[in-house]
Formats: sequence, structure tokens, C-alpha cells
Amino acid sequence: MMGHQGRTAFLFPGQGSQFIGMGKAVFEAYPEARDAFEEADEALHFALSTLCFEGDEQELRRTENTQPAILTVSVALFRVLCAAGADAEWMAGHSLGQYSALVAAGSLSLPDAVQLVRRRGRYMQEAVPEGQGAMAAILGLDAQGVVAVCDQVMAEGAETVQPANFNSPGQVVVAGHHDAVARAVEVARDRGARRAKLLSVSAPFHCSLMRPAAERLRADLARVEFSDPRVPVICNVDAVALTQATEIPSALSRQVTSPVRWADGLRAIDAAGAERYVEVGPGKVLAGLTKRTLGPVTVSSVQEPSDIAAELALRAGRD
Repeated sequence: MMGHQGRTAFLFPGQGSQFIGMGKAVFEAYPEARDAFEEADEALHFALSTLCFEGDEQELRRTENTQPAILTVSVALFRVLCAAGADAEWMAGHSLGQYSALVAAGSLSLPDAVQLVRRRGRYMQEAVPEGQGAMAAILGLDAQGVVAVCDQVMAEGAETVQPANFNSPGQVVVAGHHDAVARAVEVARDRGARRAKLLSVSAPFHCSLMRPAAERLRADLARVEFSDPRVPVICNVDAVALTQATEIPSALSRQVTSPVRWADGLRAIDAAGAERYVEVGPGKVLAGLTKRTLGPVTVSSVQEPSDIAAELALRAGRD
């Protein structure tokens, strides 16, 4: 982690970035990526790699499959970067991506991580019966504006709707009971939101309805061995760096019911002196959120062999 490469943060994506074919080219090109997929397949006792590369899209979209799949692709890409000498001084991940960040920081083993997030996905799915929960994206209102929307809807009736992801200025996701979320979409539009729409997700993540999932996950986390991260990992719950193994299980169980404070996490890394942000994993969602939150910063995405080559060439030029 040499200063002359530019102080770098690696960002790891969460659910929603998955697609059939993700990781296949990297798997074929690099032994480090193959090892990561083989470890995950073995830990889960099924061919997660086949599901990623050529599986059924509906099957991949099942939360208990999506979470270990994105995590494994992200870790495979990270290992290839690492083997070539690239590294970062901060790690951060969006929701599920926090597990990828912890693996990258040496705090959690890949086999433990894929087993944990597969169960996490199942618990989250089972916490609220299909169709009873929902999530919606609200664009063009600030964080306080969205909190006010949720407060108004909750004051009108007994059902739950809460902020779930503070993604960037003007982009907040809410979660809760289906009817309350649908009402929040109406209220947000009335209050001047540029856009407010229901998302096609299978459960209302990161709100109090996930409490049963958090309790089940807590028991699993207690059985897993965590190490101190070798670099700070930014916590979704409070946007503060995790540096001790003992802090991690609580952060991961609280994360299930708490909003993801992604924008605040990015600001914390920026304040600590990061000069470059590299999204490691499928999709380019976090690269976009980083630019919207921090303005004109250097952001890149690594998901294909060509991206890895470009990242390594950039670093070689800085040495």
C-alpha cells in the first residue's frame, strides 16, 4: 500500500448488480479467480460458479443465491488485483458488499463469508412473507425530506416505512410494508420528488421488519472467527471504520435492520484522504454513487480482465 500509487479505496457492490455471465472471463483468465470460485463451490456444496456463468436469471435473483454470487465474483476480482500488487488503504461495501470488504481486509475467510451471506439472504427472505414488504427509490429529495415522508406515512397509519439506503445526495431508498411504501411513493411525489418508484426486490431490506433475520444471523456470526482487518473497513450502520475483530459481529447483525449510510461512508473515506475509488465487482452502481456524492473524484470499475489490465497499467504508471 504505497502512497505514490494514490491513496485508494476499494468499494464492493451489493445486491442488484448481478447478471448471468459475471466473473466468467476473469475465471477463465486468472488462476486466483478460479481458486476463489472453487472455494465458494466447495463451501456451499453446489456449483455457484455455474449459476454465475450460465445459470437461470430467476435462480440467480433469489436472495440466498445473489448474495454469495456477488460476493464470490468480487473476491475473485480482488484476489487477481492483489496478486498483481494492487491494494487499497480502505475497504467499503454496500450492504452485502460489506462482507466482500471484510474478506478483502483479511477479517473473514471466503468459505465463512459465502456460507454467512447465503444464510443471511435466506433469513431476510423468510423474515417477511412474499408480497407483504416492498422497497422504493426516491430521487430528488434530501435525506431529511425522505425521513419526513416516512414520518407522515407512519403518522397516517400503523404500518412501517423507513429509510433503508442513504445512497447519495438526492437518492434514498425506503423499505417497509407494501402499502406503506406505496403510500410513501405518493407522498414523496407530492413533496416534489423528481422520481419515486417501487423496486423489484423480494423483501424489505434494512428496516425494522428484518428483526427476525438479524436475530437468526446473530447466532451464526457468534460461531464465526473474525480477525482484525488489516486496513479499515467502513461500517454501513454508522459510517465509522471497523478496525477490531470484536466490533464486527455486532456491526453485521445491526446492519440487517439499519439503513445503509453509504453516502456518509464515502464522505468519511474522502475526509481520511482517499484520492482514488475503485469499484471491485459486478456492475457500476457504486462508481455512479461515488461521483454523485463526492463530485469530481477519480473513480473506476473493475469487473472484466480488460479493467484489471487498465487498473494495473495505471498503477505501473504511478510507480
